[in-house]
Amino acid sequence: MRGVSGSLWLLVSSLAFAKLPALSPLPLPANTVEVGQAVKKGWVVYEVKPGDTLAGIAARYGVDPRHIMWSSNLQGDRLQVGQRLLIPLVAVEDRSPRVPPGVEVYRVRPGDTLQGVASRYGVSVLELVSANPSLESLDRLVAGSVLYIPRKAKGLVVSLPEGQTLVDLAARFGLSPVAVARANGIQDPAELRPGDLVLLPGIQAKTTYERLLAKQEEERRARLEAERRRQEELRRLAEERRRQQALAQQRTRQVQQAQTQRPQVRRVSYQEGAMRWPLSGFRITTYFGQRGVFQRFHTGIDLAAAYGTPIVAAKAGQVEVAGWSSVGYGFHVVLDHGGGVETLYAHMSRIAVRAGQWVEAGQVIGYVGSTGWSTGPHLHFEVRVGGVVRNPLAYLP
Repeated sequence: MRGVSGSLWLLVSSLAFAKLPALSPLPLPANTVEVGQAVKKGWVVYEVKPGDTLAGIAARYGVDPRHIMWSSNLQGDRLQVGQRLLIPLVAVEDRSPRVPPGVEVYRVRPGDTLQGVASRYGVSVLELVSANPSLESLDRLVAGSVLYIPRKAKGLVVSLPEGQTLVDLAARFGLSPVAVARANGIQDPAELRPGDLVLLPGIQAKTTYERLLAKQEEERRARLEAERRRQEELRRLAEERRRQQALAQQRTRQVQQAQTQRPQVRRVSYQEGAMRWPLSGFRITTYFGQRGVFQRFHTGIDLAAAYGTPIVAAKAGQVEVAGWSSVGYGFHVVLDHGGGVETLYAHMSRIAVRAGQWVEAGQVIGYVGSTGWSTGPHLHFEVRVGGVVRNPLAYLP
């Protein structure tokens, strides 16, 4: 094949021979020999062409230039046109990344913690972090994930980067390649592939450990703050429930008081001064008497009705007052029925009578409004006997 530029020669390595078993006084079960799988290695014979460089050829075939130098017995990287090189090739085999001897692969179980695993295997948390520098937390471990446990030599466990060798990795961390190879049980550094794990003895991932410690403290404070806010919210909800319960109890007491007051009314006969209702189509919203612990005594009854509903005289009498009140009644009318009996009609929107005028029972004297101290259209109706307020329900049918 001389003279053919760029010709390739593939030399396949010789087959591996199995070793015969040692002699034994016991009879062997069968005279069989197990032959291991042949190593898939070979070389390409390459003839140097003008412009070729060692680095360019190595890159073309995806090998380390130093491996070409070793195989071709070169003393330097200078090449001559026509020179033949042996380029070593190894078939790529599918295999898991190599784990250094003395490093145990541990599968995380539910409930595991980094401190617990470290205590179980007799190593420090820093040594465990150094063997697993990609950890994201000192507290959270994902069940099913893998931890590397250094059982013998302690150090930093890293994955061999693409394009680097054990020698490069040792130089990067200032270690002896021989010491690194010995710690990893490596006879031939060329056997390492990208992705294989390498133990760098004596190197500790202190920066990573300190970062994880700071993150652990930050997460602890965040948990405490979250718990503090949760407790505050629980206290606020409990206080709100107590307040609502107190309001409900107060309303219940008010209703009970109003209900107990109504049956106590003594009806007055017409001869004693009975009256007629001053409104039609109304609803009693407040009764006569004490309304609550912190509310003033109610001197009459409140009759809620539509704005502008006519108000009539409850009994015949003379208009004593017809005008504006400065004490909260708004537009109001007071009728004198004789014998010391008076009736008062408050919060009118408009007055239909004047002082001194005589009115008959049922005659319109004004219209429902919300003037004075009022929160809505209604009539405040009072009965006074001898200047003392009485329960109007005692005088109404």
